[in-house]
Amino acid sequence: QVQLVESGGGLVQPGGSLRLSCAASGFTFSNYAMRWYRQALGKERELVATINSGGSVTTYADSMKGRFTISRDNAKNTVYLQMNSLKPDDTAVYYCNARGFYYPDSGREYWGQGTQVTVSS
Repeated sequence: QVQLVESGGGLVQPGGSLRLSCAASGFTFSNYAMRWYRQALGKERELVATINSGGSVTTYADSMKGRFTISRDNAKNTVYLQMNSLKPDDTAVYYCNARGFYYPDSGREYWGQGTQVTVSS
């Protein structure tokens, strides 16, 4: 069974930090690019960051650049999102996403259940 299990969310004060984790199982993790999305209450889902299958190429939305860092450990089948200098506008449910690029995984996509991040004083 394919699973993406997220953890690390919680309540943090503005300026604080959190590290989100997404543990993958049931598929060949090293064949998948990984992405973090977020969705604030009443708003559309937003792409936060991406990392390629080998972990060498990352991208970020402009509002997260310099504050967030995506990384992965293929030996542990886990992708991370380190979030620093958090702002109230970062409050959202954060979702882990996997997208396959190599045969037979090309075109496949999986989602985690999401983890709540709340930034408030």
